[in-house]
Formats: sequence, C-alpha cells, structure tokens
Amino acid sequence: MPRAVIVDYGIGNLFSLRCALDKVGFDSVIRTSPLQLKDADLVVLPGVGSFPAASRNLSSLRDEILTQVRDGMPLLGICLGMQLLFCKSEEGEGRGLELLQGKNERLPGSVKVPQMGWNTLEILRPSRILENIEDGSYMYFVHSYHSVPLDNDVIVAETTYGTAFPSAVEKQNVYGTQFHPEKSGQSGLKILSNLFEITRR
Repeated sequence: MPRAVIVDYGIGNLFSLRCALDKVGFDSVIRTSPLQLKDADLVVLPGVGSFPAASRNLSSLRDEILTQVRDGMPLLGICLGMQLLFCKSEEGEGRGLELLQGKNERLPGSVKVPQMGWNTLEILRPSRILENIEDGSYMYFVHSYHSVPLDNDVIVAETTYGTAFPSAVEKQNVYGTQFHPEKSGQSGLKILSNLFEITRR
C-alpha cells in the first residue's frame, strides 16, 4: 500500500486531509522530521496559513524534500503548500522550495479576500492529476494569495476570482492545487485517487 506522508510544519488542520488520503487507498501518516520522510511514496504539503511562517517552519525539512523529489518521489502542494513550490510571496519574507519558478501575489482588491467557497476549474491541458476531472468542476478554495509562474506550461487549470490564476500546476513529479481536494467532494477525491495511481506505476 503506498504511503502518503503529510508534512506537519505547524500549519492548518491535517485530520481531514489524512482521512481523504486514507479513503482513496493510501496509508497516510503525519510526520515532522526529515528522517520520517524517507519511507514516503507521496509527500503532501498541506496548507492554510502564512507563507513566512510556513517557510520558516519548513526549513529543517527542505533539503530532504528536495532530495526525495529529485529522486522521483511525487510531491503534492495544497493551497499554501502549492504556493511553497514557488520562490517567494508578497505575503512577506521567506523562501519557497523553488521547484517551480515564479512568485505569489495577493488577490486583487476588487473582490472579497480571502476567497472562501466553491469555484470552477478551467482545464487548460491534459494532466495526470486531473485525469477524468470534467472542465467546469467545482472545487473548494480558501486563500488570499495566488501563484504567478514564470513558465505557463506548468499550469494545467485556471480559476477566475477577480483575476485568472493557476488553480492546478504540474511539472514532472511535482503537483499543486490551490483548492483543497480533501474538501472538494467526489471531484477532489478523484484527484487524490489519481495520485494514488501515479504512486503505483
């Protein structure tokens, strides 16, 4: 059974994510130290919180995460976790994992921030994590910032809220969703199930 390691870096409630990963077939565990990541088939960076605090708390795990990803392990960043895949954020000081080039910007002042609730995906190209997800599917969002990649080829889906922003990214074995799949009903579970199949190939 593939093991999903949820990285606990002091950000957000991890219980619903663990339950969702277990539901699609993972043996999911919550871990806090670099040595505990070595038995992972999938590493998950969860997220609700601030970029500076998350960056600081993740620093002790950074090298091990990057080593595992270079060795081919799939990595999923959710919400703030997706933003941490990039280099920096307007939210404040801190260094992302720099697995994807770009930054994070605040949602425009023309809309209520944070965005909280359901919104739709515009699927831009085929991807492994969005396999069998229909264009226009609703997902659940809670965020004030969004990613701005330097390379638009990593964007596999967009969502519009004041501006069009990447709601799902994918590059080789690095995946990110700005929405919370664990809170997005059957469509969200399907994305986690797709990741389960990726880890089995």
